Amino acid sequence: MPRRIAVLPCAAFLVACAAPAATGVPSPVTADASRQVDVLADEYFEGWVRSFPLNALFSGVPDAPNESLSDNSLAAVHAWQEREDRWLARLQQVPAEAVRGRPEEATYGVLLETLEAARQTRVCRAELWPLDQQGGWQITLPLVSQLQPLGSERLRAEALTRWRAMPRYIDNEIGNLREGLRAGYTQPRANAEAVLAQLDDILTLRPGDSPFAGLAARDSAPGFRDSVVAIVAGQILPAVRRYRAFLASEYIPGTRTATALTALPHGAMCYRALVREYTTEDLDPLAVHQLGLRQVDALETEMRPIARRSFGTDDLPVLFERLRTDGAFTFGSREEIIRTAEAAVARAKAAMPTWFGRLPRADVIVDPCLSFEEKSGCPNSYVSGTPDGKRPGRWRINAGNSPPQPRAPLEGTAFHETIPGHHLQGSLAQERPDAHPITRYFWFSGFGEGWALYAERLALDMGIYSSELARFGELGEQALRAARLVVDPGLHVMGWSRQQALDYMVAHVPESHAVLESEVDRYISSPAQATSYMVGRLEIERLRQEARTRLGSAFDIREFHDKVLESGCIPLPLLRGHIEAWLDARAEQDRGR
Repeated sequence: MPRRIAVLPCAAFLVACAAPAATGVPSPVTADASRQVDVLADEYFEGWVRSFPLNALFSGVPDAPNESLSDNSLAAVHAWQEREDRWLARLQQVPAEAVRGRPEEATYGVLLETLEAARQTRVCRAELWPLDQQGGWQITLPLVSQLQPLGSERLRAEALTRWRAMPRYIDNEIGNLREGLRAGYTQPRANAEAVLAQLDDILTLRPGDSPFAGLAARDSAPGFRDSVVAIVAGQILPAVRRYRAFLASEYIPGTRTATALTALPHGAMCYRALVREYTTEDLDPLAVHQLGLRQVDALETEMRPIARRSFGTDDLPVLFERLRTDGAFTFGSREEIIRTAEAAVARAKAAMPTWFGRLPRADVIVDPCLSFEEKSGCPNSYVSGTPDGKRPGRWRINAGNSPPQPRAPLEGTAFHETIPGHHLQGSLAQERPDAHPITRYFWFSGFGEGWALYAERLALDMGIYSSELARFGELGEQALRAARLVVDPGLHVMGWSRQQALDYMVAHVPESHAVLESEVDRYISSPAQATSYMVGRLEIERLRQEARTRLGSAFDIREFHDKVLESGCIPLPLLRGHIEAWLDARAEQDRGR
């Protein structure tokens, strides 16, 4: 799916990066270029919504098609790529300088990055290995049950039409994976076996209790539940069984045993392209690995004095194991996890006005993952609300507590996923009706995840961590993202084994063993995505320090945050240009006084 959603879509929405020309009247060339950019963006966004309606649903796009799924056939994938090439060729005819300093500059930058990254990552042939135990169809299609609009005869009819399309979608996935087997593109065996286990859990349930039938509980119209359950029993579950049989008999025996992306054709080139797609920066994988090592060392230097003061030891691996296993530092129940999460979100909501000038209208709720997801380490994630506030944002939390979860990381995760992280940033971006839609609903992981990781650290300044344990947990969460920079390229281009990656994570990150296993498996199945968090956070912090240095006593943290967020979830180079243009304009104003 273009602009990967990973279950947790964010919005992206931009404003002008600099002031318009002094006359305020655009030249004919500039006006023509602006029109061309808007036309191209209109075409692309309309094509994206129609071709990928689930992306639009997850991203909160109003009036998205609710009766269909994406055409995930290989023919449709190739047809979309041909359209991308035509859009890119037309966009490249527009001089970037002609829209500089205008609102269309941001639209241009978002569209250019989207199209260029999509073309660069084609070398990966991702359509041939779409299996994923943490974000595949067996996760995303049941999630549609919670988001599908209902409440009228028309909407119910659209929902049933979409549900009837699911078997074809699943059968196309079988065909794509089969072609991947033939061409030498597969996921590692362990990842496929994890999906098989998820399907077995789903298939043990009665049709009315299936996660695919969750839709039925959300509309009480006579006959609706019976219609949903009939489709699940007679059409969807037979397709799930076909997919399960294909995995067991054909796919798993033919999967690769190596974890490295370099085991696939053109794997090294693919990995670098994916780093660029996720971070929006052109980074050498080995340089990413070295950056991770430096960040892990720096964080452990920060941890040790706190560990001595609060826990009586600076032996971090020993302390991490205590935090994982000692009942004083773990949760007692699923309900306690959810209560703690909700309390953290409430504190963050109360503290917002001191740190941000603009506040979101949309609410956010804590939404526990389904039990069959928890077993495979359902990662905490965020699903956007809608701009009108009618659908709240959702923090999909893994509240499974067997074995008990450590307490330390939870509050940092809350602030990452909700406020001041994904929910605040994404909602503010959506709630800009005058911005071009392509700049309101697209997702760039380097900024989006970078902001959310920055938000975890910002929460320290906001004073919303509830204890010294939770504050130490924040350092542990930063260490997790630094370790990702080490482990992800280690797995995919440096020959690390799964066990080697897991051993490194256990030694340097105070998350539970179950979470760390899930993390490593996530990096294996979704190469390079994990590199985006720390890369983005470091850039936002660098810009904050630059602003503080240049503005001196005039620096206002609320103004800085509003400037960062007013441009949305954008490519990091575009963020740099936006902030530096603002600082240059402030300097010019000061010189004119």
